[in-house]
Amino acid sequence: MSTENLPQSPEQPSRKPRVAVVFGGRSSEHGISVVTAGAVLKAIDRTKYDVLPIGITADGRWALTADEPERMGITDRRTPRVEELAESAEGGVVLPVDPASREVVYSEPGSVPKALGEVDVVFPVLHGPYGEDGTLQGLLELSGVPYVGSGVLASAVGQDKEYMKRVFTSFGLKVGPYLVIRPREWAQDESAARRRIVDFAGEHGWPLFVKPARAGSSIGITKVDDLSGLDEAIAEAQRHDPKILIEAALRGREIECGVLEFEDGPRASVPAEIPPPDAHAYYDFEAKYIDSTPGIVPAPLTEAETAEVRRLAVEAFDAASCEGLVRADFFLTEDGEFVINEINTMPGFTPISMYPQMWQASGISYPELVDRLVQAALRRSTGLR
Repeated sequence: MSTENLPQSPEQPSRKPRVAVVFGGRSSEHGISVVTAGAVLKAIDRTKYDVLPIGITADGRWALTADEPERMGITDRRTPRVEELAESAEGGVVLPVDPASREVVYSEPGSVPKALGEVDVVFPVLHGPYGEDGTLQGLLELSGVPYVGSGVLASAVGQDKEYMKRVFTSFGLKVGPYLVIRPREWAQDESAARRRIVDFAGEHGWPLFVKPARAGSSIGITKVDDLSGLDEAIAEAQRHDPKILIEAALRGREIECGVLEFEDGPRASVPAEIPPPDAHAYYDFEAKYIDSTPGIVPAPLTEAETAEVRRLAVEAFDAASCEGLVRADFFLTEDGEFVINEINTMPGFTPISMYPQMWQASGISYPELVDRLVQAALRRSTGLR
């Protein structure tokens, strides 16, 4: 019998992919993560995606937050906190741990848990430990939920500056002189550890940069011009990480380059140059985010220099097995050689941050950049790949 004239059932509209934007976290970069999330929430295409903002408080509680990006900016030189955006002081969000289900549940004490629907992809805009370092990525792998950015290994390598440099060196990328002081070494014999640093300064000269080995956004970093400032710098770095890194100062220009994963593989943006900030000893947290020291985009490099730094940025991306996005930071030394300083697997992502600015100059707007990252995550599966 022909069905040509029978009434047809209306087609059910397909559900938009739901993107959980996860931000905040337990690291010292909590505030700038909230700022980044505000920019992403403002830019993401709401006609294309459903969005679920989830903030992680400084003590690790996963909170359902207001979808109000206008409240997530820097005000009076102060970064915002997840606690100020949470819909409840006690309620918590729970991601699934069963790969067969992507249902997110919200619960409050004394109330029946409420299903928030399935999440198709997580956009983790966390910076620093407990989020950018592979810990959250491992949780999402166990849950079977796709996510934006690098996997467990690349995220961990990108967070730990010591092992990042070891990986780069093994792939033939040039890094500057550095020294690592591990917490056990410091605990067993502070004097011997300090002598190692002084000997390092004797070999490579002052100033030195004393850094937490596993932190970002230039937090906890001190430029030390002589021996008198060393102990204070060590204490400041250890406040953020018991493992510290000592780097020799490199004379040269600071050059950054963005890498973005396309369907056919990673590509590099036009590079940018970070000029020495007038009011700061170096490009520290306040210069980056509070005073918004502008970078030069594109960097005034020769055609050959531009091609070389773009090539090296993609090489660093591949060396660490990165996915999605990376910002690669270099020094162009006085003898014309590029030395890689570090990569950032989830770089600052506010509209004034260098990564979006470099892609804007390369022809990809901020909203398009967000969309490309979400689409790349949706194309990938979790698990070994």
